Amino acid sequence: MYMLIAIAVTILVIVLAWRGMGARTPGAEQPGQGTGAVRAPRSRPTSAVAPDDDPEFLHEIDRKLRGEDKSG
Repeated sequence: MYMLIAIAVTILVIVLAWRGMGARTPGAEQPGQGTGAVRAPRSRPTSAVAPDDDPEFLHEIDRKLRGEDKSG
């Protein structure tokens, strides 16, 4: 009897943990994406420009290396 209760509790814990982690089955409807939900169009995500990709930063570093920068 205790073994049956232990198995039932274990299965319950596994199911709740699975749902809590947000596991979704492929093709399952996501919350807020139902047939009546209206969503704003998704804009293109803006990504941050790293300093080594910023042309202005690179130009400033180049000027400092050449000794053209008087600000120190």
